[in-house]
Amino acid sequence: MAKLINLEVFQRFFRSGQVGGFLLLICVAISLLIANTASKESFEAFLAIKLGFGEVNYSILAWINDALMAIFFLLVGLEIKRELVEGELSSLKSAALPVIAALGGMLVPALIYSLFNKGTETAGGWGIPMATDIAFALAIIAMLGKSVPTSLKIFLAALAIVDDLGAILVIAIFYTHQIHFEYLAMAGGILILLGLMNYFGVKKLVFYLIPGIFLWYFIHHSGIHATIAGVLLAFTIPTNETDEKSPLEKLEHFLTTPVNYIIMPIFALANTNITFQKEMLAGLVSPLGLGIIVGLFVGKTIGVTFFSWLAVKLKWADLPTGAGWKHILGLGMLAGIGFTMSIFIALLSFSEVLHVSEAKFAILTASILSGVVGFAFLKSVKAQGLPTEGNLTTEDTK
Repeated sequence: MAKLINLEVFQRFFRSGQVGGFLLLICVAISLLIANTASKESFEAFLAIKLGFGEVNYSILAWINDALMAIFFLLVGLEIKRELVEGELSSLKSAALPVIAALGGMLVPALIYSLFNKGTETAGGWGIPMATDIAFALAIIAMLGKSVPTSLKIFLAALAIVDDLGAILVIAIFYTHQIHFEYLAMAGGILILLGLMNYFGVKKLVFYLIPGIFLWYFIHHSGIHATIAGVLLAFTIPTNETDEKSPLEKLEHFLTTPVNYIIMPIFALANTNITFQKEMLAGLVSPLGLGIIVGLFVGKTIGVTFFSWLAVKLKWADLPTGAGWKHILGLGMLAGIGFTMSIFIALLSFSEVLHVSEAKFAILTASILSGVVGFAFLKSVKAQGLPTEGNLTTEDTK
């Protein structure tokens, strides 16, 4: 009997992602404007204001990057788990192509960045071009409307989800510097408790969210980046394989709008504050800048397309229904929109202010390039007569 998949949450996620993408653009523009006017110092002073008490007393910027982004990662984790249980990642055959494509889209950019930055003080930023920004990528492909098959949009969403999972693992393993095992042990105890509640069928979300706050606190103090708590919490939330709305889907439904309309725009507003200087143009052709730009724009395109071709050639996977290879090539370009996730990894990679600014500028440049070229390329594919959903021939997939 076929699984009854509740598509309502995915559709809501997709629709809100379109508007969320435009909000991100507006906040990026506002942040850049502030950073290049007399308001710069006032804005930085505002972000430095500390809020909280005792050991939980952090600047507004820290609350945004450590707490609000943990909620973003909670939503990403919920999406990953739901796709594993009932969606595009629920079977080996259906998951193979986005997983393999995402793997290529992470490995090739990281390799390109490493080649450009080998032996330099910026070599540690190899994780920056690995990331794909879900909100922006889905917003761009949504603007294409019927120019691309629906299956391609779902494929991009699945690829971006796997890509985020990879980025989460990279952050946890490679961008964590000092571990405090006593806090890690307490976090592990909370995680076991959450797992047991799931096992014994506890459905009320409040019994997961309250321990989740303590999970965030202990992981934050353990030395592992606090955002990982969001993903760990997500994987303990109960779900099902039927069309009955599960606790996971209810929470995902609740979080989608605030994450896309509030949290991600606030993150962009607080972290895209690049003060333009003449030296930054030279930074675009520095090892750091080239590693990011070539890694995101060229590396993502090559990695996604080649690994997809390899998976189909080896008969491990099939192309999305109605899609040809030019669609996959264009999708690989859109995957080069790193933006929020890439900026987040850049903040973890460098302590030098100049390196962070150059990395942000390179990420912004690469993301605009990937978005514009990817959009224009995919828009031209249908005009060239490539088949859309329902009339793909065998010849088109060769």
